[in-house]
Amino acid sequence: MTAKQSKVYYSDLRALPGTNLITKLKKLMRAAGISNIDFEKKMTAIKIHFGEPGNLSYLRPNYAKAVADVVKELGGRPFLTDCNTLYVGRRKDALEHLEAAYENGFSPFSTGCHVIIADGLKGTDDVEVPVAGGELVKTAKIGRAVMDADIFISLNHFKGHEAAGFGGALKNIGMGCGSRAGKMEMHCSGKPEVNQAKCVGCKTCTRVCAHGAITVTDKKASIDHSKCVGCGRCLGMCNFNAIFNGNDSAVQELNVKMAEYAKAVVDGRPSFHINLVIDISPFCDCHGENDVPILPDIGMFASFDPVALDQACADACNAQKPIPGSLLDEHMHADDFCDLHDHFRNTTPESEWESCLAHAEKIGLGHRAYELIKV
Repeated sequence: MTAKQSKVYYSDLRALPGTNLITKLKKLMRAAGISNIDFEKKMTAIKIHFGEPGNLSYLRPNYAKAVADVVKELGGRPFLTDCNTLYVGRRKDALEHLEAAYENGFSPFSTGCHVIIADGLKGTDDVEVPVAGGELVKTAKIGRAVMDADIFISLNHFKGHEAAGFGGALKNIGMGCGSRAGKMEMHCSGKPEVNQAKCVGCKTCTRVCAHGAITVTDKKASIDHSKCVGCGRCLGMCNFNAIFNGNDSAVQELNVKMAEYAKAVVDGRPSFHINLVIDISPFCDCHGENDVPILPDIGMFASFDPVALDQACADACNAQKPIPGSLLDEHMHADDFCDLHDHFRNTTPESEWESCLAHAEKIGLGHRAYELIKV
């Protein structure tokens, strides 16, 4: 292992009689060195995505309890947290967000710790945090409860994403910990457009736009860029691939901003990161539905380095064969398929993820080179 490599620990999902996945996750965390952090009486934020109600691919609360249990065993005071969303849905303010979390099984009784929405009742309770080395973001708007914590842990569902390619540690930290204002800052680089020839006027996009930017006239959608904030929600919801990102640099700018937001979150305090590469849905858990997984379940990964962690998971995913009948498989068998040699980009060709990891490495958040250690 060279000096510029980071250690990433991995456990498969085999659970023979006498063990189970919860036990294996706790063992993985300890093998990866989480006990080297001084948790004694420290408030510990466990950043997780609670899942949009209707979606069933989000992480089960049992995994969150396993992480909280380890933190408590080490003397810490854990809480589960996330920030409110930019788009319309069940998690746009703290009251609905908490109800959604409880509905999906995340409660103090099931997880052994409290649930706190980090940016407050209406998503306005944030802290401006300087970004060391930031190029596009000088100060990140982070949910206050995230920054008030002494220790930060991210527990991430590794899956596809319609803009960022995949959602792993960096997206869960960077985008997930941004307040509503922070999320808007990250998303505002580009605005989607409509391919009128493909649009059938189904109005699905109008129902998911939180800002009233999309209208349908004569069975064709159009987007008012003066109202659009560039969140990309309509991109993932269109079943006819009629909505696309007209700004080629927008995804790269989004990725750079996410990396810089992630650095703001973890800089200056202990952090630890876990990716569960299971139920690898093509789109984010922010959707109120989930499609067939694009790839088989792979395993659990943990590291102090979120960049190496995401790179190891992406590599593991790209080594797998697509699941027959999935969106990825459907795209790969289309007549006009152009192989981009990456499962996530082949699922959503408008997406791109390498720029996020490259910029995160550039600004000192971690290393893309890693040593994979099986537990």
